[in-house]
Amino acid sequence: MTGEPPLTLLDLHAMGVERLSGVGPAKLESLRGLGITSMLDLLTWYPRRYLDRTREASVAELESGVEALVLCRVASCSSRRVRGGRSMVTADLRDATGTLRCTFFNQPWRTRQLEGLRDDEVEVAVFGKVEVFRGRRQMTNPVVDPVGNRTGRIVPVYPQSESSRLSTWEFAEWIAQALRRSRVRGIADPLPDEHRRRLGLLGRDEAVRDIHEPADLHDVHGARDRLVFDELLRIQLALVRHQRRLAHTSRGIEHVVGTGSGPAPGLVASFVDALPYPLTGAQRRAVEEILADLRRPHPMHRLLQGDVGAG
Repeated sequence: MTGEPPLTLLDLHAMGVERLSGVGPAKLESLRGLGITSMLDLLTWYPRRYLDRTREASVAELESGVEALVLCRVASCSSRRVRGGRSMVTADLRDATGTLRCTFFNQPWRTRQLEGLRDDEVEVAVFGKVEVFRGRRQMTNPVVDPVGNRTGRIVPVYPQSESSRLSTWEFAEWIAQALRRSRVRGIADPLPDEHRRRLGLLGRDEAVRDIHEPADLHDVHGARDRLVFDELLRIQLALVRHQRRLAHTSRGIEHVVGTGSGPAPGLVASFVDALPYPLTGAQRRAVEEILADLRRPHPMHRLLQGDVGAG
């Protein structure tokens, strides 16, 4: 133990990604193009999906008409122009059981991408709808994610863009470095333990690690629940802070409502009495809270939410 407190989000925000091994000037510029400049940005660059390598499909198992994900290696790649001036890139991808033909229309950059992946040690994950033509399995415009030679039961696949020229395995390596460096101090959790236990949520440190390096897909679900909770909590706190600031700096119109004088109580009561059904407890509370806000000399900021058919 270092005796230092856990890392806060502000601490992570202050740490630049240039301190990571493998992030030179060119990679740093590419990361900045994606809005990633700090360790916080990197650790919140969450996987867009996962490869479950305990349930891999082989090329020979692909069925016509079914969407599937398969891991292959690029065997060949070519491009040409077809009718209408469109570009067509054709690639053959192989695994130990067979060959999958992938065709891409109007994606000329695929030639450069796939040619760069023609390496016996580099795998690509291909996802799309399988078709069979003249006995050959094929996909048209599938999603292609280069995953390198990463091993493990669950492999995260990170968002990428052609312009950034960054691969999912580079993100995985940099994020693994960031997680290793933060392991000694850990990541601070602002949520008190009793509330976390009551809500059945993971700690923030565990959630950040599990979203990037899950042992199984169950870990992913638990991590996602906690991280979504954090995002919603931050939004809610910002809204409450804004509302309280307005309450101290803005003036609203005090309405005369209640049981004393003024037309509002009579109008509300007449409206409620005319309804063909009694109000539920939640509806009564909503009306009372709105009337209480109207009495105050501050602007009311309230979102009224109800299910369809709730009146």
